[in-house]
Amino acid sequence: MKNSPPTNDTFLKACRGEPVAFTPVWLMRQAGRYMPEYRAIREHKPILDMMKNPELAAEVTLQPVNAFDVDAAIIFADILTLLEAMGLDLEFIPGRGPVFHNPIRSQSDVNALKSSNASRDLAFTLEAIRISRDKLQNRIPLIGFSGAPFTLACYAVAGGGSKDFDDVRAWMFSNPTLWAELMDRLTDGVIDYLQAQIDAGAQAFQLFDSWAGCLSVRDYARFAAPWTRKFFAETQGRVPSIHFSANGGHLLEQIADMPVDVIGLDWRVDPANVMQRIGTDRVYQGNLDPARLLASDSATLEGAQEVLDAFAPAKGHIFNLGHGVVKTTPPERVNKLINEVHRLSARM
Repeated sequence: MKNSPPTNDTFLKACRGEPVAFTPVWLMRQAGRYMPEYRAIREHKPILDMMKNPELAAEVTLQPVNAFDVDAAIIFADILTLLEAMGLDLEFIPGRGPVFHNPIRSQSDVNALKSSNASRDLAFTLEAIRISRDKLQNRIPLIGFSGAPFTLACYAVAGGGSKDFDDVRAWMFSNPTLWAELMDRLTDGVIDYLQAQIDAGAQAFQLFDSWAGCLSVRDYARFAAPWTRKFFAETQGRVPSIHFSANGGHLLEQIADMPVDVIGLDWRVDPANVMQRIGTDRVYQGNLDPARLLASDSATLEGAQEVLDAFAPAKGHIFNLGHGVVKTTPPERVNKLINEVHRLSARM
């Protein structure tokens, strides 16, 4: 059963650019704070405890699957647990977010990073994948994910989040050799982690390069792209791969040159312009503005039609938001969106 195609394999077919009867849809952060079922658990459990409890992580993974007709599930986890596994002291502080109490600032800090062994250090996520696959009973595929090396480096050096990571880029420019060593170590960790997720049962994966957009085209080519390319080369061919970067529209030519199956787009870019630049013979994912779901049913459903029309010339399209579901989104509107995407695309 683990290696047989899901009953609804529309998402996987779309990833491969194969013909589909309708446009598949899943949503970034589809398991999360906008769902009352999630909030009920979160009231009593810190977020790291939820992620590190495989049964609970699997339960959260399946909450949107049970509520909506999504065409793929995505495992409930966080990109930062990999950095914790490599030796950084992670804490989620209410009102502040993730904080690393021992950020990377020197050669000795880089030297102190552990080589991650996901099967040992991130076993909770791998077990959550196995449990989720069992509970899904191969109805739809399960997506695994990781942060990209550059985005992980941003958090590791900054010691937490930032609006623009100016200080990280300054450190990067000042320490290019040490930066490369850090990126080498992080890339090895990401490769090991996602290979382990695939071994555990993930049927596709998404690489989140959430902060690559803060780099110029030239600096992305030097300080990020070589390691992202290495990652995709090492994982190529096992399961379908997706790349997503928020604010990364100016980097798409470089991303398209990597061995990645699906190019995720945020809501800021025009699909027609993207296809002029890198072609229609690609599979794209995206890119409805998440704020439409906060506005009204009509704004949401009109946006769905616009997105479907915009991607019609592409070889393949997976419907998604241009970023994650906002926590104040009404769940009933998510349901209406998913049903409308299926209805409209089946007609098209």
